[in-house]
Amino acid sequence: MTTWHWVRHGPTHEKNFTGWRDVPADLSDAAAIARLDAHLPREALLISSDLIRAVTTADVLEAGRTRLPHHADLREFHFGEWDGKHHSEVAATHPELSRAFWETPGDVVAPGGESWNMAAARVARVVEAITAAHAGADIVAVAHFGVILTQVQRALGVAADDVLAHKIDTLSVTTIAHGPEGWQVRGINHCP
Repeated sequence: MTTWHWVRHGPTHEKNFTGWRDVPADLSDAAAIARLDAHLPREALLISSDLIRAVTTADVLEAGRTRLPHHADLREFHFGEWDGKHHSEVAATHPELSRAFWETPGDVVAPGGESWNMAAARVARVVEAITAAHAGADIVAVAHFGVILTQVQRALGVAADDVLAHKIDTLSVTTIAHGPEGWQVRGINHCP
């Protein structure tokens, strides 16, 4: 059984779309980080998105875990022209498209960005490769809201719009295992 412990990076305090923009995480809550670190298996492999908010969160969780190189395919959704804009601005300039992007995710593409299905396929490729290369391991992956939800969707076998109801807090753990029975969700949004 290969177990993925998906950790959402530390808070950014951003109020706008934050996809591939490289904004820092606030890692000042030492108590929350200590609880998270204690909850995660010490012998796990550790990987993160290559965005600074994920890299620095992984840095504080390294503590004896074997670090794999950061991976660009674990980045958040690419919001294209919407990245850095407030939701109200996006809704005003692209009212129907922005509504469809969240209400009927799948093939709806943000201008200059990617769709849910494109992001899910991108993430699945790296997850499959790492799972095959490290079968039976515990893997701590520091990533992003959308990335984690794509993996919850895959494990639950539900539509993208069904999985958007799940909350994924910063510094939370979502645990998904892969074995002979396929993918199984063990816990979503656990805040140690």
